[in-house]
Formats: sequence, C-alpha cells, structure tokens
Amino acid sequence: MKGMDVVVGIYLMIAVVFFIVPIPSALLDVFITMNLIIAMIILFTSLYAKETLEMSSFPTILLFTTIFRISLNISSTRLILLNGNPGMVVQAFGSFVGGGSLVVGGIIFVVLVIVQMLVINKGSERVSEVTARFTLDAMPGKQMAIDADLNTGAITDAEAKIRREKIQEESAFFGSMDGATKYVKGDAVAGLIITLINLVGGIVTGVTMQGLTMSEALNTYTILTIGDGLVSQIPSMLISLATGIIVTKASKSENIGSIMVGQLFHIPKVMYMVGVVMILLGLIPAFPTLVYLGFGLVMIVLGRVLSAEVETGAIEQEVQEEEIQADEIRRHENVNSLLQVDPIELEFGYGIIPLADVNQGGDLLDRVVMIRRQIALELGAVVPIIRLRDNIQLNPNQYIIKIKGIQVSEGEILFDHYMAMNPGYVEEEITGIPTFEPSFHLPALWITEGQRERAESFGYTVVDPPSIIATHLTEIIKVHLDELLTRQDVQNLIDNIKEANSTLVEDLVPKQLGVGEIQKVLQNLLKEGISIRDLVTIFETLADYAPTTRDTDVLTEYARQGLKRAISSRYFSGNEMTSVVTLDPQIEQNIMNSVKQTEQGAYISLDPEVTKKIISATEHELSKLENAGKMPIVVTSPIVRMYYKKLTGDYIKDLIVISYNEIDSNIELQSVGMVTINDN
Repeated sequence: MKGMDVVVGIYLMIAVVFFIVPIPSALLDVFITMNLIIAMIILFTSLYAKETLEMSSFPTILLFTTIFRISLNISSTRLILLNGNPGMVVQAFGSFVGGGSLVVGGIIFVVLVIVQMLVINKGSERVSEVTARFTLDAMPGKQMAIDADLNTGAITDAEAKIRREKIQEESAFFGSMDGATKYVKGDAVAGLIITLINLVGGIVTGVTMQGLTMSEALNTYTILTIGDGLVSQIPSMLISLATGIIVTKASKSENIGSIMVGQLFHIPKVMYMVGVVMILLGLIPAFPTLVYLGFGLVMIVLGRVLSAEVETGAIEQEVQEEEIQADEIRRHENVNSLLQVDPIELEFGYGIIPLADVNQGGDLLDRVVMIRRQIALELGAVVPIIRLRDNIQLNPNQYIIKIKGIQVSEGEILFDHYMAMNPGYVEEEITGIPTFEPSFHLPALWITEGQRERAESFGYTVVDPPSIIATHLTEIIKVHLDELLTRQDVQNLIDNIKEANSTLVEDLVPKQLGVGEIQKVLQNLLKEGISIRDLVTIFETLADYAPTTRDTDVLTEYARQGLKRAISSRYFSGNEMTSVVTLDPQIEQNIMNSVKQTEQGAYISLDPEVTKKIISATEHELSKLENAGKMPIVVTSPIVRMYYKKLTGDYIKDLIVISYNEIDSNIELQSVGMVTINDN
C-alpha cells in the first residue's frame, strides 16, 4: 500500500485534466466504467463495514469521487456537443435503459434524480447534521465515563487513551460528514443542469452545425443526453446510498446486512401472521392467486424453520451453560488473579450504591477523581487507582476503607440525610440523630433535608453523604500516602522532571542515590504531611548532601530545611504571631546521648521512665495550645527534631515537630510553654 498516495494523486490529476483536455470516446468509456466500479466498491464497503470509523476517510472520498464524476460529465458533454459521439457506454445507457423510448428514458432519468435529491440526499444530510450535533454534545459525558472507569480500575491507562482517541475521531468524522453530504447534493443538482445543457445545446448543434432536422436532432441528442445523465446519476446515487448507510449505521460489532436480516427474520410468530395474510389476499379473485398463495406458503415454512432454530438454540444454550458450570467445577482454580492486592479500596453496603451510580444521579466517582487531583496538587504524589466495590456483607449504610487489602477505617451514613456539625458558635441548637463525623471523630447530628436551611442559618456546618465519604477517604489516603508511594511511582516522578532537569537527575540518580533511597526520603516527608511537589528543590538538596551521608533520615532533615518556605507557609502565618511549644535543651541533650548508630540506621535507647515523662510533659504543654484552638507545634533544634518526632510519634499522632532551620526568617513565634521534666 506504499504507492497508494501516488495513485490517489494521479486519480485527482486525471479529473483536473478532463476539465481542460478533450479525450477520445473510447477512453471515456473506460473511465465511465471505472467510475461505476468505484461507486459499487464504496457502496458495498459501507454496507459490510462493522463500524463507521472503518470508513473514517469517507468525507474525503466523497469529495474526490464527486470531482472525478463531474470531470467525466464535462468530458462527455464536450463530445456530445462536438460530434455527437460520447462513446458506447453513454449510447448503451440511453438506448437500453429507456427501452428505445425517449419518453420512458427521460422519465426514468427524472425519477432517479428526484429519488436521489429528495429522498436519499435529503435524509442523509439531515441524519449527518443531527448525528454531528449529538456526537459533539455527548463528548463531555463520554470523557467523564472514561475517567470514572479509569478511577475504578475497570480499564487501564492504555485502554482509556484508546477510548479517548476514538471519541475524538468519531466527533471529527461526523462533523466532516455534516459538510461532506453537501458535495453529493450539489453533484445531483449540477448533473441535472448539465443534462439540460446537453439536451438544448445538442439540439441546437445538430440543427445548425450538422444539418440535422429537428426530429433527427431531438431523437439523437435526447438519447445521448439521457445516457450521459444516467452514467453520471447512477454512480452518484450509489455513493449517496453509501452515505446514508454510513451515517445511519447502528451497530459497532456487525455489518448492517447481518443486523437487518437478524432483526427482521427472527420471530416465528411474525412469519406465520404475514403468511396467513398473504394466503387470505390470494383467495380474493382480484389478486394474482398463484403469487400470493406462493408467498404465503413460503412465509409459513420460514416461520416453521425459525421456530425450530429457536428451540434448538435454547437447548444448545442450556447444554452450553451446563458444560460451563461443569468445567468451572472441574478446572483447577487460577489463583493468580487472587494474588492481586488493590492499593486503595472503598467498599460500601447496598444502601450507598445510588451515590456511586451515575445513572441514579450519584457523583461519588467524580469525587474520587477530584480526590486524586487534590492530593496531587497538595502533596505532589500520584494516588493509585481507587477501587470502588459494593459489598452485600456490610450493613446497608456502612462503608469501609482498605489500604493494600487491610481495613484501616470505616464509617456509616444515613442516605437522604445530612450531617450537621457545631463549629462552636451556633446561635441555636437543633434536634437530630447523634453521631460522629468519621474523618476527625467530631460530634455531629444527622438531619433531614427539611432541616438543612434552618441548621445553616443557625451556624451549623452541613455536609451531604458523598462529601462525608470523600473527606474521610481523602484523610485516610493522606495518612497512608507514604506507604502507597512505590519505587515505580518514584521512577515516574523522576522521569517527569528529567526532561527539564537532566543535569540534576543524572548527577543524583544513580550516581549518588538509588531510587529506593530517594523513595525513603520522599516517604519520610509524606509521612509528616510535607508536600513533595517541589521535587527539583528536594533533589538539589539531596545532591548537595548525598556525598557526605547516605542516611535517609538525615537526608530527609536536609530536604526539610530546603523546603523551609513551604513548611513555614503551611504551619505559620506571616501576618500574625504563632504560638508554639519549645523543647528543654536538657531533654534535647538526653535524647542525643541515647541515640545509637547501626548499619540499619539510628535508634533511641532512652529509659522507659524518662520516655514516659517526656510524653507526659509534651501532652501537658500541648494542652495549652489546644485550649487556645491552636495547632500542636513543638519547635526543636535541627539535630534532635527527627529523634524527638520518632519518640513521640506512637503516642501523639497529630503532633507537628519543626526545627528552627525549617522556619522562614520573617515568621514571628511566641513560646507558650517548654517541654521539661524534673531530674527527680
């Protein structure tokens, strides 16, 4: 097929040449026949194409064939007017189709033109216009459906890309077809005008230049004109019919012939009824008895055959189902699929299904898409595909969240209710069903739709069930995002910045640090809620300090110091003073004295009693911040920050530990207490 572009170019060049250069009648016969062959090829290809996009070049084909057909029409017109000899094909069509009668030939030609213009072309034009409009209107919905399937794991990224490309191709195709149908319509009009010119011009030429009588000229040029019109209009009608088939094609898995026959001739009862009607009509004396009785018997026999096929198909299907069940019992179970563990799963009872069903107005799938987008913008990590499943073993209104196949949290909602939370300054309390908000375990109330406006006017924060689930899922993902970050994810992040920062990446990976070591640093940052979106700064810092140490904990501290502007903007406000708690230097010294270095990393070997006192003192000082509605922040020296965080991490989950080197110079801090213990 490599030389086909040259063939197409020659095809168009011939059409252009025919507009200018006269050609002999014998050569015209060849090209008229070729034009008829091309029209039949287009018709039958359109008929048997299983999908419209198999004929994606159809608009261009319409343009090329229309130009070629008009060029042939002009060439035949030139020969008719010059010498009255446009070739054997034109004469044969004019004489044979009309049966030797000028009137019959003319009527047949007019009928063909009317059918093509008013029936086929008009219908195809309207269908193309409507299809193009609906295809373009449906694009956003189809795109959202693809995103939903992608997020639920129903399809892969590659399959989603293919489906998106297919949607774009369909919209481009039907948009082009909307305009391309005008070619066929214009071609029919042009053919009709050229035919009238041939008739009038031929008669005038025959009488004035060839010395024919009016009767002879009328007879000769009418036959030639009808023949010329037919050899042009018949291929045009075939292509118009192909256009109608393409734009009305309903199936994407079978050709139109199989669909039509399968849908018309598959109900035995219909065949019986038609057969009986035909037999009754055949018994009426005015109708041809033999023809109607014959067709009636044929329809009854066809109904009997279809009935037998339906019964046989039902038996075969039943046997096949039994064989499949038997094979399922006999075959060795393929356990490979059971080994797959989804990174994140959201399972819910059947009462929550409407929230995830798009057909019932649910938007939970769209919210899942937004969760991945939100976390990517906020923390710089790509969240894995979130699998949504219904689980009949759960309570109807219950849902659970799993990380790597293990349940980590759960919640329960009331469908058609709203959750109202008191932010602490409501004007008047309302009644409802007591509950707890699942993300932060805050006291709340379930209220009805009718109470919503009243609760909001009183100052309550009111959220709907999908928002509750989405918020809970978001918080759980943030907490476990560090363990969800795989080496492959890190490699993808490296590849994303490599093009614009090739020198940095080549200097760092793998010369100084491996992907696994970078993964540990990024996991440490995510574990404390630090965004890794600014990978360039993180990698620059790692490249600076990796030559001196490969301890990932120490490198994490350096990376945090490189991100001090981002950390400061996250926890502190530049416009007002921030209250914090500091750490007693004596405690810092005790912690550093207890640090033991090993090949696997550093650990703290503090006396359990001392640890207990430090935790107790920390909780006591943090209560001052909590009572004032402030974030629990402890500021330490850089060298002790990570050890103090490890020491308190298992006891105080939400504690924020920041070193002095991670605070921007324009931040004003106020110490409201110091974590200290008595030596006694």
